[in-house]
Amino acid sequence: MSDILIITSYFPPETGAASNRIFHLANGLEQHHFNVSVITPLPNYPKGKIFDAYKGKFRQTSTENNIKIHRLWIYASNSKNKILRLFAMLSYSFSLIWFFISNKIPNKVIVQSPPLLVAFTCMLFLRRKKRKLILNVSDLWPIAGLELGAFKKNFSYRVLERIEHFNYKKADLVLGQSNEILKHVMSLCPNKNVSLYRNFPDFNPPTIEEAVSNEKIKVVYAGLLGIAQGIYKLCEHLDYSNIEFHIYGAGAEKEKIEAFISKNPNLPITYHGEISRELLHKELLKYDLTIIPLLNRIYGSVPSKIFEYARLGLPMVYFGGGEGETVIRNYNLGWVAESSNYKDLNSVLNKVKKEDLTITSKTIIQKTALQHFNFNKQLNELIVIV
Repeated sequence: MSDILIITSYFPPETGAASNRIFHLANGLEQHHFNVSVITPLPNYPKGKIFDAYKGKFRQTSTENNIKIHRLWIYASNSKNKILRLFAMLSYSFSLIWFFISNKIPNKVIVQSPPLLVAFTCMLFLRRKKRKLILNVSDLWPIAGLELGAFKKNFSYRVLERIEHFNYKKADLVLGQSNEILKHVMSLCPNKNVSLYRNFPDFNPPTIEEAVSNEKIKVVYAGLLGIAQGIYKLCEHLDYSNIEFHIYGAGAEKEKIEAFISKNPNLPITYHGEISRELLHKELLKYDLTIIPLLNRIYGSVPSKIFEYARLGLPMVYFGGGEGETVIRNYNLGWVAESSNYKDLNSVLNKVKKEDLTITSKTIIQKTALQHFNFNKQLNELIVIV
């Protein structure tokens, strides 16, 4: 049995795509007879506060699903203040260094990036000839930060670029969740060993049922209500003549969205709050269509929702640009609207008809997902190279 360590900033009981992705990876490796351990902060995402069950603890080690999980101290914060956000990342890095010094580290380590500084800490302190460092890149930073408007091309940005390059250089293998990520890594490190590792989900596909009949098309968004997703702006710009809009999730824009709904009671928008992933999957089956938005096109990003919703058989309208558009089109998963063009988005939504959203069409999407977005097949291919 081979030992392998996964280092991540997100892990259950935290919710969200990053947490789910790493959980499935850890669980899949354990089921393939790896001795898996995970290092992660004390749960705090997305609220930026340590969960009640973990308050007052400096560190906790537990075994869950035969996986040893080390939860380390972090200064939890989701503040918009860049100094506090930086301190939060550095606090976890300090905890990691302390852990590395006081514990034996396996010879195979998977490091999640971003955050860049956390990945840098791992690449700097764990590099040695006999150890294989695998960098799992889900988003390209600092490029993504620049496109989101969080960074400017100044001295700090150039420092982050150097850190990014260092991380790729020291990794023995780079996993990228999109072809754009791999292309970028190869542009910086031409001889780097890279592999595409998509964010495929791993859950039993449900039986597809007819959505509750309604004059309007029931459109749903479920996920993080953050700046990058732009759900508040979506609420402002949607044409509701053909649709009703349902929202699930939590995040920085939650209060703004609730205030908007309160001020516009005539609009068919419903905010359902945040629910567990298992319950969410059941709820999503009630809807006709889902929307996957990004406020701005982010190079390298392919939202994992694409693969999750396809497995549910849920048709999609993709509104984020980039490689995500290619996936939607190539596999006939729904419709694509031009990124940041709300006029085009409304045009697309107004063209969608109820007869396009039948059990038959949803079943075809689900079958496509089961054939092409197969978690176990992808994991088997990863194990060969790990």
